[in-house]
Amino acid sequence: MATSPTDFSAAGADAERSGGDGEAARGWSERLRAIAADFERLGTELAGAQAATVMDAVTQVAARRVRGARWASITLLQGRVLSTAAASDERARRADAVQRELGYGPCVEAFDTCDAVYAAPDLARDPRWPERGRRALAELGVAGMLSYRLALDTDNLAGNLNLYAAQPRAFDDEALAVGMLLATHGALAVAAATNRERAEHLMRALETSRDIGVAIGILMHQHKLTRSQAFDLLRIASQNSNRKVHDIAVDVADTGVLPLPRRMHRGARERRR
Repeated sequence: MATSPTDFSAAGADAERSGGDGEAARGWSERLRAIAADFERLGTELAGAQAATVMDAVTQVAARRVRGARWASITLLQGRVLSTAAASDERARRADAVQRELGYGPCVEAFDTCDAVYAAPDLARDPRWPERGRRALAELGVAGMLSYRLALDTDNLAGNLNLYAAQPRAFDDEALAVGMLLATHGALAVAAATNRERAEHLMRALETSRDIGVAIGILMHQHKLTRSQAFDLLRIASQNSNRKVHDIAVDVADTGVLPLPRRMHRGARERRR
């Protein structure tokens, strides 16, 4: 049994007024169990989807499972840059791109509202969008749209799950509810991808720092250098070989030798004379 966000709130209010018992409370529990079961089923469906990423799977399942939806996308706003992170097909990507280029549209303006769902059920007759925006979306065959905020636990990243319809007023209460559940899955997917990327960056940074530290220690011990002098030599070798400091450090750690050009050795000896 699917339930709309409005029905969900009404059921909760009924249960609270009943003091937690009676028919309203039982109805509330049944709705919660139904929502949890729907969420679990969608998760299983997402896990079985043939897609490059979980976010791609969310958009594919959304386009297939949400009644009235033909296309779907996930857009991310990081800093001031808006991008399409996943899409069910090229039509959804183009619809996102049109709104980015124009600077307005449901996909763009949904980031400025605190509402969980931003609806534009009939774009051709929606007074919020100028004629140019309505025409651009109409050229793609998009007649209506829902945009769900993705609840991301981060300050510098925001996201939306966007559902596009080929017919106006295509989304009913069941579609709203299923879209909300998929938006929750989408938020989890974005958070997991972001955390995985951060972890990979952190591991690379730690490995880089460790390799450079080992090389600095070797140079300090071999040539009686200070830490600053040893690091300066790594940077000089990097500049002269057009290689990263980390790559030079790995060579030093592996071979014990700093690969400086011979002309630099000669120049240093001549200056000492």
